[in-house]
Amino acid sequence: MKLSEFQFAVDAEFGPGYGGVVVNDLVLAQLGGRTAREALDAGVRPRDVWIALCEATDVPEQRRHGAGRPVPGRPEGAAR
Repeated sequence: MKLSEFQFAVDAEFGPGYGGVVVNDLVLAQLGGRTAREALDAGVRPRDVWIALCEATDVPEQRRHGAGRPVPGRPEGAAR
């Protein structure tokens, strides 16, 4: 997941306004007691930050995978 895909996923899940609050203010134990912004700035992979956000905010499993893409891709080899 690229940083731009992370931002797309955050905006899609939480909305552009509230997404910024979640990223900048929610302290995540899974990321060492840092906010998502602090973790990203420290070099934590965007995908790892996204999963930590999802777990902390109870995002359903079906909305976690493929997030960050306007149209989620299929895993390689998946039936069409």
